[in-house]
Order: sequence, then structure tokens, then C-alpha cells
Amino acid sequence: MPPALLIVAHGTRRAEGVAMLQALRAEAARRLPGTEVRLAFVDVLGPTPEEALRELPGRVVIVPAFLASGYHVRTDLPRQVRRSGREGVVIAPALGPDPALAAVLAERLRELGWDGSGQAVLAVVGTNDPAAQAENRTTLRQLEAALGTEARLGTIAQGDPRIDTVVRDLQGPVFIAQYLLADGLFSRKLAELAEGARGITAPFGTHPQVAELIADRYLRVADTVE
Repeated sequence: MPPALLIVAHGTRRAEGVAMLQALRAEAARRLPGTEVRLAFVDVLGPTPEEALRELPGRVVIVPAFLASGYHVRTDLPRQVRRSGREGVVIAPALGPDPALAAVLAERLRELGWDGSGQAVLAVVGTNDPAAQAENRTTLRQLEAALGTEARLGTIAQGDPRIDTVVRDLQGPVFIAQYLLADGLFSRKLAELAEGARGITAPFGTHPQVAELIADRYLRVADTVE
């Protein structure tokens, strides 16, 4: 039997966000026939990764459905694995940064009407973690490569520069690439902070590339689980 796949997401109180994550789990399962695929959350909802691991028999691959390797990926998840008392568990890399995600953002910016003449801005949650900050800068470079021009970085919750300051200071129409997985608190906050922007892309949601990346992360490490 192949290892089970445990997709771990942040969690949201919005019913639409929960439905999206459940649909994402189903899409990942469709790409991995014969693999048991479950979903857990590090915040807001249950089960937690620790609880899910206690229920899952056999070997398990955890794929963090996060767009950067911040606190939850590098600290919280390993701690929950230890607390579960489970062996035979491997944590795969997070979904981002990845050029495939940047390509999705570039495609969606063009669908909004960005044609190279407006200002493109990458909106991230923001973090105080230096490693995650570096990953956000990597994502910015990947987006610039996909667009073929320079873009700016703005934060929604932590760190600088804040997205509202970036939008206010830029000249001309501003188009924002929303670097979020699901519709939730940060997505709504972005809409408030970037009120003056010409357009904001939707969260990644159930875009096929997200499920492809989840399956890819699983397959990269599945053979290493002992």
C-alpha cells in the first residue's frame, strides 16, 4: 500500500473556503489513485495534524498546503508529528515558491486586463520569519520572469511594505496578484487595503495547478517513508 497523503492547510471559518479545500483534497485524490487522502488544519478547524495522524494507519506523507515555509511548516507541523507519537511520517516541501504558481498569477493578471502598461503587485500575507521572507522574494522574481517585467511586493498582515502603501504610492493603474490559497480573512483584508487597485486576482482555489503541485510534492517523497 502506498503511504497515505495528509494535506495540511491553515483553516478558515468561511464555508466557501472550507468547501474549496475539500474540493482540492478530492482533486489531489483523483491524481493519486489508490492513495488515501485526508485533510487537516493547523488553525480554526479540526482535525489538527496531530489528531489526523493518530487516526491514520501505516505510513503517511504530509503535504503542507502553504505557499511559503513559515512557522506552521517549519515549527508547528514537526511539533505536531512528534506529539502524535507516530513513526513512518515524512513532511514534504510546501507548495511554494514554485514557477508554476507564478505562471498562474501572471495568467490571471492578464485576464484582469494587465497588459504591461500598468503596475503589477504581488500581495503576500507577510511574515517576520527571515526564511519565509526570502521565499516571498523568490516568488516575486518568479512572477517578474513570468510577466517579463518588474513587479512590486506588498504585505497584507505583517512586515513591510504594506499593500495599501504600495498601491497609494504607485502611479497609473495597479493590478494585484493575490498570493493566497483560499478565500478567507486575509483575502477580505486585502480587498479593503487595496481599494484603489484596478483589479485583484482571485485566490488560487481549486486551480488544477494546485492539485498538481500537491500530487508532485507527495510523489517526490513517498518512496522515502519507512
